[in-house]
Amino acid sequence: MTDKIFVQYGCGLSTAPSWMNFDVSPRLRIERLPAVGRLFDMMGKKLYPDEVIYGDIVSGLPIADRSADAVFCSHVLEHIDRRGVESALRNSFRILKSGGIFRLIVPDLKWRAERLLEDIAANDTHAADRFMQSSCLGEETRAQGVSGLARAALGNSQHRWMYDKATMIRLLNEAGFVEIRECAMGDSGEPAFDEVEQHDRFYDEGHKELALQAIRPYADVDKSQSVSPNRK
Repeated sequence: MTDKIFVQYGCGLSTAPSWMNFDVSPRLRIERLPAVGRLFDMMGKKLYPDEVIYGDIVSGLPIADRSADAVFCSHVLEHIDRRGVESALRNSFRILKSGGIFRLIVPDLKWRAERLLEDIAANDTHAADRFMQSSCLGEETRAQGVSGLARAALGNSQHRWMYDKATMIRLLNEAGFVEIRECAMGDSGEPAFDEVEQHDRFYDEGHKELALQAIRPYADVDKSQSVSPNRK
């Protein structure tokens, strides 16, 4: 039994036994209400495994400062507003021990933008549509009706912001991280990541997504105060 603490946030339904698995889904919050949760159970409509904990990385997870050995998020940050991502990265830094590993995967804006320009140059009249669909930006169909509006309110499938390598490295640096590098599945040196990393999250349509590893330094300026996004 390891005494290490591993934290995964934005886990959705993909939990790992050695990890503390957090998600901020409104559906999860509803399921965790005692009476509602029992009703969902009785109806066979319960979606989230019991081990998923409700927690918001933007406002801060209920994890002690400098206690986690590793933090992981896959295809999560693009669903958070731009200022909220700065808070998420600072809070990821806050809970990591000195020398702790943070690994993230987000959709890569660069190859999508390059393909858009190539398609435009080739006079492809579907270029803009393909870019928007691949980026999960905008709305193809506006939610309508009670069920449609409910799904829109409880879901979080659309992307709020996109990133390229240079931008994300800058944000990680500003949060206090060092030794930032592109990473691939299985190259962390920490076997626990094998439980949470999935090959198809590193690639889309044959293109490599933006996957980065960063370290909390052993001697650093304390940037660990939990911060909340400016939502004015």
